Amino acid sequence: MPQIIFLPHPEICPEGEVIEAKADTTLLDAALDNGLEIEHACEKACACTTCHVIVQEGFESLEEASENEEDMLDKAWGLEAESRLSCQAKVTNQNLIVEIPKYSINLAKESLVKS
Repeated sequence: MPQIIFLPHPEICPEGEVIEAKADTTLLDAALDNGLEIEHACEKACACTTCHVIVQEGFESLEEASENEEDMLDKAWGLEAESRLSCQAKVTNQNLIVEIPKYSINLAKESLVKS
C-alpha cells in the first residue's frame, strides 16, 4: 500500500503524519480515515478550495485534474504548480509527500466569524 507523508501543519498535524492508503482513494478520504481533519466545506463536491493541498513528491503519479478542479484551484490561496484539491486527487501505487497549506479560503466559515 502506498504511503502518504503529510508534512507538519501547525493545527492539523503539528508533527507531520505518515499514513497508508489504498489505491484509488482520494487524498482527503485517506487523511480523514486517519484522523487528519482537512477542511472540506463543500463536502467533496469540487465546489470550493478548502481541501487544497500541494503534492511535493509523487505529483506526476496522479491523474490529471479535471477542468472543474482546475477552475477551483485558480481561486486557492497559495496556489502552486503541484496544487490539487485533495477531494479529487486519487492515490495510485506511488508514495506521496503532501503539504497542507497554512491557510485556506472558507467563505462560509468567514461569514460566520463576521456575523
